[in-house]
Amino acid sequence: MRIALYPGSFDPVTKGHVDVAARAASLFDRLVIGVFDTPPKNLLFTTAERVKLMEEATAHLPNIRVQAYSSLTIEFARRIGAKFIVRGLRMGSDFEREFDMALMNCKMAPSIDTICLMSHAEYQFISSSLLKEAAQGGGDVSVFVPECSAKALLKKLKIKPGKKSTGTKK
Repeated sequence: MRIALYPGSFDPVTKGHVDVAARAASLFDRLVIGVFDTPPKNLLFTTAERVKLMEEATAHLPNIRVQAYSSLTIEFARRIGAKFIVRGLRMGSDFEREFDMALMNCKMAPSIDTICLMSHAEYQFISSSLLKEAAQGGGDVSVFVPECSAKALLKKLKIKPGKKSTGTKK
């Protein structure tokens, strides 16, 4: 069985994330989406919320399992029996970072390969941090995220559907 790991923080889940997951799921027998518990980022959603959002966004893909993890990604890949780590690339700067990580992972676990999938053009500019900023400013980000993420963003940021944020925090 060919098992792959697609790791990330997914805060929030975007249509770009779902696109990479769907394409990766078609390449492998099983795809485990690893939601990293403690990335060095300011998170909006809890780990449990991010897992739930990814489960909802990928529910139509039968060979996907979503699981939180807190270890090194390469150690998590070993633990679940993954022989591949899937990464999505949006732009050139992503390539440099992913290339460095792939080389380090290869040194630590030579039997695990990194597979990079290029984002489709419509998703190349989408980043979770930009989405959160736009949503906090009252922008409609529903075109960039699955419906479950759009609803979760509105709820988390205490924005009523169809209303613009005032930009102030309560």
